[in-house]
Amino acid sequence: MPAPDEALVVIGYDGSPAARQAVADVAGILGSCKILVVTVWEEGLAYEAPGASMPTDAGSIAPLVDPRVASEIDDEMHRQAEGIANEGAALASSNGLDAQALALPDEADVARTLLALIDDRQAAAIVVGSRGHSGIRARLEGSTSKALLKHATCPVIVVHDVDDKHR
Repeated sequence: MPAPDEALVVIGYDGSPAARQAVADVAGILGSCKILVVTVWEEGLAYEAPGASMPTDAGSIAPLVDPRVASEIDDEMHRQAEGIANEGAALASSNGLDAQALALPDEADVARTLLALIDDRQAAAIVVGSRGHSGIRARLEGSTSKALLKHATCPVIVVHDVDDKHR
């Protein structure tokens, strides 16, 4: 494992209050580490919309979405993700952290994308905010923090939104 001043800590950042809380809470703990603030975005979303394709007479599936429009949507999603990641890195920097931003296209889901990143970069830890969803909403949306806790090869720090702590 790298020395603390060389260690990389990944912060999963989506701009939510829980993510902002995570950045603020870990600043004092991880001040000597390099920080990579990562926002995961979903590539190809235009093709996944209901009715985005239809079967042809030849048995193949033809897209109903113009590929140029889909590319423009991807470009915009990427720009938005970069903006969110930059916001998170700026927040981390304002809290005294040595932070860089990264917008990363989704490989399968957010948790798997982050797991691949922390393995690839040999991260010393990963930090995420938790929105505290429960019941049916948690089952439908899944839980990135739960998947990271179960599968990460490094320590996982989960920070709850201050508002969730008082519910």
